[in-house]
Amino acid sequence: MNIKHILLFILLFAAVTVQAQSKKQTKAQIDSAKADSIMLQKIQAEMSQPETPAAPQARAAASANPDISVIGDFRGLYRSYGKHNFDAVLNEAEFSFQSVIDPYARADFFYSVEEDPKTGKFSGEVEEGYLTTLALPYNLQLKAGRFKQSLGRINLVHPHALPFIDMPDVYVNFFGEEGLKGDGFSASWLLPNPAFFQELTFEATAVDPESPLFERSDANNFLYLAHLRNFWDLSANSTIEFGFTGVTGENIFGNRSNIGALDFTYKWKPVQFNTYKQFTFQNEFYYSHAHQVGNNIVNALGFYSMIYTQVGKRTFLAGRYDYSNSPFSNTFVQQSGSLTLGWEATEFQKIEIEAKYTTMNQPMAQYNNEQNFSSAFLRWIFVIGSHGAHRY
Repeated sequence: MNIKHILLFILLFAAVTVQAQSKKQTKAQIDSAKADSIMLQKIQAEMSQPETPAAPQARAAASANPDISVIGDFRGLYRSYGKHNFDAVLNEAEFSFQSVIDPYARADFFYSVEEDPKTGKFSGEVEEGYLTTLALPYNLQLKAGRFKQSLGRINLVHPHALPFIDMPDVYVNFFGEEGLKGDGFSASWLLPNPAFFQELTFEATAVDPESPLFERSDANNFLYLAHLRNFWDLSANSTIEFGFTGVTGENIFGNRSNIGALDFTYKWKPVQFNTYKQFTFQNEFYYSHAHQVGNNIVNALGFYSMIYTQVGKRTFLAGRYDYSNSPFSNTFVQQSGSLTLGWEATEFQKIEIEAKYTTMNQPMAQYNNEQNFSSAFLRWIFVIGSHGAHRY
């Protein structure tokens, strides 16, 4: 076989291969076109059929388990007075159980376990436990049980959700570290005001016995509270809130103490950059009119003013000024300034440090009779389980 025969064989083989491949491609294209045509016919047939409503599905039963979470509050602290200047404590472990009971009511329980800084032992109590209605007519809502009362801004908020670690001086002097809370009833009415949000609240409670200003009465002298909340949307980015509160109840002298309170809050949080920017200017003012022994009456006042701003995606800064009399001595004056830096990893974990300087015109035993002193705080908040939204 010479070279001519070899070349002829190669050309013949190539021609046969090309022809075979061409036939295969043609067959594949025909098959694909047939498949597309069949699919198109099926779609057209389905579209031409009349619509039939889907069979109704049975409604799933509500879960019998409430939303459960545990919030840990670990703190380190320094104070310039006394011999024991440094400390580290698990300040509180809060257990929350929250659930809708039925379409008409929901229940919220908060059980707190706290460490005694003197003994190091833990003790627990029901911090809050109340029932709230959900379906009353005429924009009404009732609450019954043990609850934080509708006084100003911070009293309704649990401490771990606040942007500072220690409570304002006037708040502690007038109502104690735990604030104003009690067992009783609360009725709120959302006023039919088309111009802006208005809510009126009335409460009657047997006040918590740890309150420094009010006493749980042995008679039928309950603590009565009225609060008017006014809220405006200035724009898509900013809001203003005004609140007025009146409180009256029996004091430790067996007479009555009356409180008038005003709160004002401005918030700015741009819609476009809400993850990175926000600004809050918050203020609360308290005026106390206390009947002591005989005809002795003490008029005292106090307030705090706070600026809270976001300086990064997870970094926040809060500055606060406090001024306070004692509710039983208007000659006593306590003033302080504090600065808090916070870092929020997520809504389930945050770390804060705070520095505070306090001056008083009279010595107090609880501060080792020091009139000027410094303090510093570290707080680490961590949450497991479901975590409810905070009050706006």
